[in-house]
Amino acid sequence: MSAVIARTRFSVLDRSRTREGHPPAQALRDTVALAREAEALGYHRFWVSEHHGVPGVAGSAPTVLAAAVAAATGTIRVGTGGVMLPNHQPLVVAEQFGVLESLFPGRIDMGLGRSVGFTGGVRRALGRGREDAEDFAAQLDELLGWFAGTSPTGVHARPAEGLRVPPFVLAMGEGARIAARAGLPMVIGDLRGRERMLRGIEEYRSLFRPSPWAQEPYVIVSGTVAVAGTAEEARRLLVPEAWAMAYSRTHGTFPPLAPAEAVLQRAMSAKEREFYESGLRGHIAGTGDQVADELESVLKETGADEVLVTTSGHDRAALLDSYRRLAALVSPAL
Repeated sequence: MSAVIARTRFSVLDRSRTREGHPPAQALRDTVALAREAEALGYHRFWVSEHHGVPGVAGSAPTVLAAAVAAATGTIRVGTGGVMLPNHQPLVVAEQFGVLESLFPGRIDMGLGRSVGFTGGVRRALGRGREDAEDFAAQLDELLGWFAGTSPTGVHARPAEGLRVPPFVLAMGEGARIAARAGLPMVIGDLRGRERMLRGIEEYRSLFRPSPWAQEPYVIVSGTVAVAGTAEEARRLLVPEAWAMAYSRTHGTFPPLAPAEAVLQRAMSAKEREFYESGLRGHIAGTGDQVADELESVLKETGADEVLVTTSGHDRAALLDSYRRLAALVSPAL
């Protein structure tokens, strides 16, 4: 166990990926079950995500799912990675997190992103456009104001006002600058775009201004980490997600995860094969020793305070085994 790993927190973000042969409801139940496992293994946080109109993702209502996760667990921090603030009215988001914090005091995190709908149709259905992401800094300021009771409207967010729900900004590019200027912790990924990630972290740290929420920068790096008995088994865990990404890039829709064996037998076009192979590269995957070495390298490069693991897979037993192996690998840190 290296010193840099030992001082780093490890957490889990589950995107409630649907799987071929299983209904979307199963993906949500799988998320809650994984949260219980993550808590038993000692992970620091468990977060859920927000996606709308995506065939391969069941997690469309993150605060609702976070409530189910928090109710099924007892100690692990629970939050969102994240609520996409441009899709919502800040007052409503404040109210939702106020309810969560009231029900599960001291355990709720408010992870916030600036993305809008995945497609033009989804954006229209949400009543949003691409330009709404440009107002993220103002939306973030308004949201935090509801907790502080500083809204100029004279309206009070109940029960959020006066509560402290730690906010985090999911960031790349402009999001990193917004997080820094607001003095908030930042979540940045993915691990595959290492140079871009390092630039974002450097900019965040250089621009950071202390706030009531954080006195110094706090960096969470996120990405896929797969641990198995052999490097080939770890790579196999990545296969369903790599194919889903390749399919989305070539067909315009993000599908449920297919079994690895079905993907490996599939005849792919040259373009599909290119995207598929690309989807397998750049993740942290391998045996325990290989993953430990790569994690140490990433943490030394980034100086990150925490790692948010986002691994998905069709084989739930293999996925759970990976999280168990990772927990054993970094258990002093947890």
